[in-house]
Amino acid sequence: MPYGDLAAQAVQRFATMEDLDLQQCTIEEREEYEPHIRKGTVVYAGVDYEAILRQAEKEADVILWDGGNNDTSFYASDLEIVVVDPHRPGHELSYFPGEVNLRRADVVVVNKVDTAYQRDIETVLHNVERNNPQAVVFEMACRVSIPDPSLVKGQRVLVVEDGPTLTHGEMPYGAGVVAARQCGAAELVDPRPYAVGSIRGTYERYEHLTNLLPAMGYSAIQRHELEETIRRTPCDLVLIATPIDLARVIKLDKPNLRVSYEVEELTKPGLAEMLATFVHEHEPVLAGAGR
Repeated sequence: MPYGDLAAQAVQRFATMEDLDLQQCTIEEREEYEPHIRKGTVVYAGVDYEAILRQAEKEADVILWDGGNNDTSFYASDLEIVVVDPHRPGHELSYFPGEVNLRRADVVVVNKVDTAYQRDIETVLHNVERNNPQAVVFEMACRVSIPDPSLVKGQRVLVVEDGPTLTHGEMPYGAGVVAARQCGAAELVDPRPYAVGSIRGTYERYEHLTNLLPAMGYSAIQRHELEETIRRTPCDLVLIATPIDLARVIKLDKPNLRVSYEVEELTKPGLAEMLATFVHEHEPVLAGAGR
């Protein structure tokens, strides 16, 4: 999912945080790549998927193709996993190619069941059963956490959320708002009166956004506008719920904390056990083995 000079970005490889800086990645690209890099996973991106695959095959035993539900797989997959969100019930059937992915999936993960309404969880489960009854379904919770929740209690908080989730993802809030409420924030500050440039334009286009700030950063100018919007917004604390270390990209002049989130498997045995079995069954046969 590169943005910029696509001819120069035919095949990209990211193994360190410095690679992100070297490739001048946008905030949106970093949100996709950084969590994997921090866990020691090599990430490939670009526009020449044949070349990407051939290069990745030289160093990997397992290749995970992640289309973010914006594409069907560009590769012939051995296992297809689709995540559905009960905070957006019905979206799994009303968007293309999301519906295609749901119908093709071998595995469907229903995430965020700990914070979604039961009726919405049941709607999603019903849609999966009706449209892909052969899929294996796993339910998961999405646990949010802050290093020191006591620092949030009673504070006027500016929440910075993952941009695409809020904009074309149509979510009215994300993990940052959930964390702020769970930790007892006194107020979620509305940054709209202080937004500048394209950030102000984002609010005009996506009118469902109110007391939070989408981390838009598709260009250097937009990153500066994001930085300036944060600087102008009066608050006691900035809660950063993007998947990246935003302080590596923009200057933050206010006290800030990062929100993290991890899935917790509720279905047992779960996806981890399935993947362990899958990898074992697909281990490459060593040349000459058994001869």
